[in-house]
Amino acid sequence: MNVRYELKDHIARVTIDRPERLNAVDLDTERELIAIWERIEKDRGVRVVVLTGAGDRAFSAGADMKGGSELSGLEYWAAARPGGFGGIALRDTLDIPVIARVNGFALGGGFEMVLGCDIVVASEKASFGLPEPRVGRLALDGGIALLTRRIPHVQAMGLLLTGRRVGAEEALRLGFVNEVAAPEALDAAVERWVADILACAPLSIRAIKQMVRMGADMSPQQAQRLRSPALIEALQSEDQHEGVRAFQEKRAPVWKGK
Repeated sequence: MNVRYELKDHIARVTIDRPERLNAVDLDTERELIAIWERIEKDRGVRVVVLTGAGDRAFSAGADMKGGSELSGLEYWAAARPGGFGGIALRDTLDIPVIARVNGFALGGGFEMVLGCDIVVASEKASFGLPEPRVGRLALDGGIALLTRRIPHVQAMGLLLTGRRVGAEEALRLGFVNEVAAPEALDAAVERWVADILACAPLSIRAIKQMVRMGADMSPQQAQRLRSPALIEALQSEDQHEGVRAFQEKRAPVWKGK
């Protein structure tokens, strides 16, 4: 197995486990990742996901140039990959928040997977880049499509057209990283974000993510009028009554996810 999956206390942890290859993703690894995302989508017990890479050198160095070298650039582009790189970069069916724990290099497809996450916590040693044009390829699995939607146009083009890398602090300034932590404090920083998400009603979180996704190409007025399935479920749930009662009783709510 190239990917470890653990689920405990509503927290799913997905770890690309190929440290000897800087957690690069070959075809077998990508199939494992896609199967995991599909599993998570079906599991109502999952409330937050942490995605990372094994070891302390890399989140993921992207596509394994050796593992995928049998495909030409055109063949790779033409292959069915609706979820984007790693099954997550362009995934539009996952209503559970995903936190990227970026412990090192996030390059090429690794960066594309980061762009597919909702919250990004990076080690001071992390670096990001889309070096595909430097090897005659393109960031087709989410990089080109997403980066100009995440940060200002000229900043995105500066990365896309040069293939250069940026460190964690510059990534924070550019706006695609939420928090930078010392390597020894990375896990604690990630767990704070996890705890803050778990403190919220899970159905509310699902509804927020679904509404943001569905309203992305709408005007604010149109997006406000959305009546998504997750929104209706949240507003009719036991949890929305529990949240009000807990506030009135000055206690922490006990969420049931229903």
